[in-house]
Amino acid sequence: MSAEYHEEDVPHVLAVDDNIIDRKLVEKLLKTSSCRVTTAENGMRALEYLGLRENHQQNHCNNNGSKVNMIITDYCMPGMTGYELLQKIKESSVLKDVPVVIMSSENVETRMNECLEMGAQTFMLKPLKLADVKKLRHQLTT
Repeated sequence: MSAEYHEEDVPHVLAVDDNIIDRKLVEKLLKTSSCRVTTAENGMRALEYLGLRENHQQNHCNNNGSKVNMIITDYCMPGMTGYELLQKIKESSVLKDVPVVIMSSENVETRMNECLEMGAQTFMLKPLKLADVKKLRHQLTT
Protein backbone atom coordinates (compact mmCIF):
# COMPACT_ATOMS: atom_id res chain seq x y z
CA MET A 1 0.00 0.00 0.00
CA SER A 2 2.79 2.47 0.71
CA ALA A 3 4.04 2.15 -2.89
CA GLU A 4 0.66 3.31 -4.22
CA TYR A 5 0.67 6.30 -1.89
CA HIS A 6 4.20 7.17 -2.95
CA GLU A 7 3.22 7.00 -6.65
CA GLU A 8 0.53 9.62 -6.12
CA ASP A 9 3.17 12.06 -4.88
CA VAL A 10 5.38 11.51 -7.93
CA PRO A 11 4.69 13.45 -11.16
CA HIS A 12 3.26 11.23 -13.88
CA VAL A 13 4.57 11.84 -17.40
CA LEU A 14 3.21 10.38 -20.63
CA ALA A 15 6.12 9.91 -23.06
CA VAL A 16 5.21 9.47 -26.74
CA ASP A 17 7.75 8.45 -29.38
CA ASP A 18 7.60 6.01 -32.29
CA ASN A 19 11.32 5.20 -31.94
CA ILE A 20 11.76 2.60 -29.21
CA ILE A 21 15.33 3.69 -28.41
CA ASP A 22 14.31 7.33 -27.95
CA ARG A 23 11.24 6.25 -25.97
CA LYS A 24 13.34 4.09 -23.63
CA LEU A 25 15.89 6.90 -23.21
CA VAL A 26 13.22 9.43 -22.25
CA GLU A 27 11.62 6.89 -19.91
CA LYS A 28 14.96 6.20 -18.20
CA LEU A 29 15.78 9.90 -17.81
CA LEU A 30 12.34 10.65 -16.37
CA LYS A 31 12.53 7.75 -13.93
CA THR A 32 16.01 8.89 -12.88
CA SER A 33 14.42 12.27 -12.13
CA SER A 34 11.78 10.66 -9.88
CA CYS A 35 8.89 10.67 -12.32
CA ARG A 36 6.37 7.93 -12.98
CA VAL A 37 6.27 7.22 -16.71
CA THR A 38 3.72 5.78 -19.09
CA THR A 39 4.89 5.33 -22.68
CA ALA A 40 3.02 5.28 -25.98
CA GLU A 41 4.48 4.43 -29.37
CA ASN A 42 2.38 6.93 -31.33
CA GLY A 43 -0.13 9.75 -31.09
CA MET A 44 -3.18 7.53 -31.45
CA ARG A 45 -2.06 5.31 -28.56
CA ALA A 46 -1.48 8.44 -26.47
CA LEU A 47 -5.00 9.69 -27.27
CA GLU A 48 -6.42 6.28 -26.33
CA TYR A 49 -4.59 6.38 -23.02
CA LEU A 50 -5.84 9.91 -22.37
CA GLY A 51 -9.40 9.02 -23.37
CA LEU A 52 -9.42 11.25 -26.46
CA ARG A 53 -9.70 8.74 -29.29
CA GLU A 54 -10.86 10.19 -32.60
CA ASN A 55 -14.21 8.42 -32.72
CA HIS A 56 -15.27 9.13 -29.14
CA GLN A 57 -16.68 12.26 -27.59
CA GLN A 58 -14.28 14.22 -25.40
CA ASN A 59 -16.65 13.93 -22.46
CA HIS A 60 -15.98 10.17 -22.41
CA CYS A 61 -12.53 10.98 -21.06
CA ASN A 62 -11.20 8.24 -18.83
CA ASN A 63 -9.40 8.90 -15.56
CA ASN A 64 -5.92 8.62 -17.04
CA GLY A 65 -5.88 12.13 -18.48
CA SER A 66 -6.44 13.79 -15.14
CA LYS A 67 -3.61 11.74 -13.64
CA VAL A 68 -0.98 12.92 -16.15
CA ASN A 69 1.08 15.90 -15.01
CA MET A 70 3.00 16.34 -18.28
CA ILE A 71 3.10 14.94 -21.81
CA ILE A 72 6.36 14.76 -23.72
CA THR A 73 6.10 13.83 -27.38
CA ASP A 74 8.25 13.45 -30.45
CA TYR A 75 7.35 15.78 -33.31
CA CYS A 76 7.92 13.43 -36.26
CA MET A 77 5.80 10.30 -35.94
CA PRO A 78 3.84 8.32 -38.55
CA GLY A 79 0.07 8.62 -38.53
CA MET A 80 -0.13 11.63 -36.22
CA THR A 81 2.62 14.18 -35.63
CA GLY A 82 3.45 15.56 -32.23
CA TYR A 83 1.94 18.85 -33.40
CA GLU A 84 -1.37 17.14 -34.21
CA LEU A 85 -1.30 15.42 -30.80
CA LEU A 86 -0.66 18.81 -29.18
CA GLN A 87 -3.68 20.24 -31.04
CA LYS A 88 -5.96 17.46 -29.77
CA ILE A 89 -4.76 17.93 -26.20
CA LYS A 90 -5.21 21.70 -26.29
CA GLU A 91 -8.73 21.28 -27.76
CA SER A 92 -9.73 19.10 -24.80
CA SER A 93 -11.45 20.89 -21.94
CA VAL A 94 -10.07 18.25 -19.55
CA LEU A 95 -6.45 18.21 -20.74
CA LYS A 96 -5.81 21.70 -22.14
CA ASP A 97 -3.86 22.77 -19.02
CA VAL A 98 -1.54 19.74 -19.01
CA PRO A 99 1.93 20.92 -20.10
CA VAL A 100 3.07 19.41 -23.41
CA VAL A 101 6.74 19.26 -24.36
CA ILE A 102 7.64 18.64 -28.00
CA MET A 103 10.98 17.06 -28.86
CA SER A 104 12.63 16.70 -32.23
CA SER A 105 15.99 15.75 -33.68
CA GLU A 106 15.53 18.51 -36.28
CA ASN A 107 16.18 22.12 -35.29
CA VAL A 108 13.55 23.80 -37.48
CA GLU A 109 12.65 27.26 -36.18
CA THR A 110 9.27 27.47 -37.94
CA ARG A 111 8.29 24.10 -36.47
CA MET A 112 9.37 25.21 -33.00
CA ASN A 113 7.41 28.45 -33.23
CA GLU A 114 4.34 26.63 -34.58
CA CYS A 115 4.33 24.30 -31.57
CA LEU A 116 4.90 27.08 -29.04
CA GLU A 117 2.07 29.15 -30.59
CA MET A 118 -0.25 26.11 -30.32
CA GLY A 119 0.49 25.96 -26.59
CA ALA A 120 3.49 23.68 -26.14
CA GLN A 121 5.34 24.42 -22.92
CA THR A 122 8.70 24.05 -24.61
CA PHE A 123 10.45 22.52 -27.60
CA MET A 124 13.56 20.41 -26.94
CA LEU A 125 16.15 18.93 -29.25
CA LYS A 126 16.84 15.20 -29.18
CA PRO A 127 18.57 13.38 -27.81
CA LEU A 128 17.35 14.65 -24.46
CA LYS A 129 19.90 14.91 -21.71
CA LEU A 130 19.46 14.47 -17.98
CA ALA A 131 19.84 18.25 -17.51
CA ASP A 132 16.86 18.82 -19.88
CA VAL A 133 14.70 16.40 -17.94
CA LYS A 134 15.77 17.89 -14.59
CA LYS A 135 14.57 21.30 -15.83
CA LEU A 136 11.21 19.79 -16.79
CA ARG A 137 10.99 17.98 -13.45
CA HIS A 138 11.70 21.24 -11.60
CA GLN A 139 8.87 22.96 -13.54
CA LEU A 140 6.46 20.26 -12.36
CA THR A 141 7.17 21.07 -8.73
CA THR A 142 7.03 24.87 -8.94
